[in-house]
Amino acid sequence: MARHDAESGPRIGVEEEFLVVDAVTRSVVPRAADVVARAAEQLGPRVSGEITELQVETRTSPVWSVKELVDQLVEARRVVARAATADGLRVVASGTSVLPGAAHPPVTRGPRQDRGTATFRGLHDELAICALHVHVEMPDRERALLVGNHLRAYLPLLVAMTANSPYWEGRDSGYASWRTMIWPRWPVAGPPPRFDSEAHYDRVVAMLVDAGAVVDTGTLFWDIRPSARYPTVEVRVADVPVTAAESALVAALVRAWAVRADEAVTRGDTGPDIPAELLRAAYWRAARDGLDGELLDVATGRLRPAREALTDAVAQALPRLRSTGDAELVDGWLRSLLVAGSGAARQRAAAARRGVLTDAVDFLAAATGEVEAARQESFFA
Repeated sequence: MARHDAESGPRIGVEEEFLVVDAVTRSVVPRAADVVARAAEQLGPRVSGEITELQVETRTSPVWSVKELVDQLVEARRVVARAATADGLRVVASGTSVLPGAAHPPVTRGPRQDRGTATFRGLHDELAICALHVHVEMPDRERALLVGNHLRAYLPLLVAMTANSPYWEGRDSGYASWRTMIWPRWPVAGPPPRFDSEAHYDRVVAMLVDAGAVVDTGTLFWDIRPSARYPTVEVRVADVPVTAAESALVAALVRAWAVRADEAVTRGDTGPDIPAELLRAAYWRAARDGLDGELLDVATGRLRPAREALTDAVAQALPRLRSTGDAELVDGWLRSLLVAGSGAARQRAAAARRGVLTDAVDFLAAATGEVEAARQESFFA
């Protein structure tokens, strides 16, 4: 694996997407460009717009240290939150919008975006959804693909762990992660295929390009992919979490699982052959119930409690977490998550106190912005 030793691990980076809402109505508004312009004065290229005018994206630099990663995440959230507040806005970390207004979002303009609109048409009507992307540095694209084969088994667990989109257009979807149900409607999105080699990947991509199913290789939206821009394997399955600590927790675990997978690839193991139909069913189960239900174990085909599955998966990662010095941080964050519950559960609890959905938006805005920066030791409070 590229540029690391047993103590540092490969470098990691994170991208977080946020929705922009009006401070009074709490509905999403197409003012992302204003927030980006103000935040860029401090963050520079670490903040940008997204495909719709309702979204802001921040990113970290590549780092070896999880502590440095969370510091960058907190800083970026604090800066974009203050930039939004200055214009009578808020930013919220939620996979979907709580209140109506996100359907038929205004799409940013440009040649690439216009080709996307012409190609995907009505799919753009539900495009204002927010994810967490984790990049783990790889030596080359083939190694990224083979490591990705192993990481496929963790995708349903990551869906359950980060579920943070219970609402859509002002109603409760009944799911913990409604974003997970929206995203795979695209022709090249959701669980990725298993690839035997770089040549196999290139053949599949060429067929998809010929079929007109992608605008370019940047619109290969599988939940694991070799990044089109960086020398990394990119894991894109998660809803954006409520807090920076949760994003850092996901990144630390993904890196540890990727290192474990890389060791298996070195031994000649190119990854389990998980049936696509089983993985799809596991996604559905994880998206519906999150951490509070049972997961479909893709190794056995049996249901098991999601929290038990998460605890076991973290135990698998523990030797790598210890070697990078991340075990104590991850243990603390994980304990907090298991006590507080998923982002979806916290959104619902906030809305239930007075029976109004605006309280869920206020909870998200506080956790994303100023309150987030003040609670680095208790992110889930």
